[in-house]
Amino acid sequence: MKYKAFLFDLNGTMINDVSFHISAWYRILNELGAHISMERAKHECYGKNQELLERVLPNRFSREEKDKISQEKERQYQEEFKPHLKLISGLEKFLKQSKNAGVKMAIGSAAIQSNIDFVLDGLEIRYYFDAIVGADDVMHSKPDPETYIQCAARLGIAVKDCLVFEDAPKGVESAERADMDCVVLTTLHKAGEFSHYSNIITFIEDYSNFILS
Repeated sequence: MKYKAFLFDLNGTMINDVSFHISAWYRILNELGAHISMERAKHECYGKNQELLERVLPNRFSREEKDKISQEKERQYQEEFKPHLKLISGLEKFLKQSKNAGVKMAIGSAAIQSNIDFVLDGLEIRYYFDAIVGADDVMHSKPDPETYIQCAARLGIAVKDCLVFEDAPKGVESAERADMDCVVLTTLHKAGEFSHYSNIITFIEDYSNFILS
């Protein structure tokens, strides 16, 4: 097989939870006086929480205040999404097959560690992953390539031998800037929203019929 490592984004790529993140941000940002639409909340829902707050409400909060707001947002998200926590269809089988085939796997996410733990431990899938890179592990979040470059480095695999699984344009851009091919999950965004990226090898709705040779 061409690829020696699979690098997974988390939210929207392994679990179908992005709408819960958007709803939590929409509610909290408007409570803080942002007066934004749900569509604007969707557009801003990428990168680190502190960066999102600064984009929408610049120069309003101290670092400590941003951290507190971030923690409250994640508390609300986890509480609302927990009853729905499950892997996207076909992914568990794909993880097992990949592990048995000796493919290295990593998670590269802008999520904070508590959200990553919420998924990995809640679904008991930590075993599959040889490296985890989250928000606290990088200086520059997606669309910067640092997240996926770090994943490859921690696995000891060349970037050209890595395949990224993503669901968002900013994530695909991150992979492209890291010189990595990408499979796109259309859980939230339509294929047409990715037309200007050259590193996409295919689009999938889920992993049920996904076969990579």
